[in-house]
Amino acid sequence: MIGKIVGIGILLTALMAGGALYYLQVYHFYEIVEPDGSGDVVMTNLVSGRSEPVQYDSFKAIDAESSPIRFRACFRTNMTHAMLSETYATYEKAEPRVAPGWFECFEADTIGAALEDGTALAFLGQRDIQYGIDRVVASSHLFSQHRAARAASEGRRGFAYVHTPARYLWNPELDVR
Repeated sequence: MIGKIVGIGILLTALMAGGALYYLQVYHFYEIVEPDGSGDVVMTNLVSGRSEPVQYDSFKAIDAESSPIRFRACFRTNMTHAMLSETYATYEKAEPRVAPGWFECFEADTIGAALEDGTALAFLGQRDIQYGIDRVVASSHLFSQHRAARAASEGRRGFAYVHTPARYLWNPELDVR
């Protein structure tokens, strides 16, 4: 009888610890990012090599201080691929990371597929936001994120913004969140 009580106690403790760990990773550490209207979305100019603000609207973002790669955002811009390609430095091997399920406007699979098939382009937003972490902007989709995805051979990490005029994916006027 005592063995059953101990076993049930261990099981309940494990379930509570697992639930707490899940909650902390998916909900607790994330905070809503309030846009400041000027430096929320930046990209590195091809000519000057300096990061500069990019026009955007409908900005929604989350971030966490517990990791430099937890940033995720959704926003729109009216800039075309041609305008971006002529103005900003490109970024190779950008790979989006999954966002928490409750941040519904961010879809890493859609971003990754667009980058892979060439319908989205990746650009350097800002080098070394934090040591070894780059900001990467990918066009054509309405999503953004911090990311550690620089080529392993370079020993660098990245973080990505992904943006678009992708009105077919998300309409902020209809979004009740």
